[in-house]
Amino acid sequence: MKMTGKSLGRHILAEMYNCNKDLLNDLTKIKEIMTKAAILAGAEVVEVVFHQFNPYGISGVVVISESHLAIHTWPEYGFVAADLFTCGDHVDPWKAFEYLNKELQAEQVITFEARRGILPLDAEKFSYKYNKVG
Repeated sequence: MKMTGKSLGRHILAEMYNCNKDLLNDLTKIKEIMTKAAILAGAEVVEVVFHQFNPYGISGVVVISESHLAIHTWPEYGFVAADLFTCGDHVDPWKAFEYLNKELQAEQVITFEARRGILPLDAEKFSYKYNKVG
């Protein structure tokens, strides 16, 4: 079913192959890269939560006012799954992706972008923030 209208957000799913394996198990560096990716996208960072698995692998999320950026690393395979979801007009998830891709040194990438919250509203009536009616 094709939906028309303005969307609340953009959601990029990225599969990143043959990344720098050592980097994918460096908790401090992955946190730093993900946080900077959010800032470069124009987002406001709210919270940063990451976990390092034993013997390897990292999962983490940068919660932003405009949604979230998440990452899951498999250093043993040089693989990263990234989930970049942003809402509003001023945040660009592709800027976050471009920085992430460069820093992780991926040799091959597959991306998919989905528009989330497609609303059948006229552009002039559309707001990203809840407006109480009445």
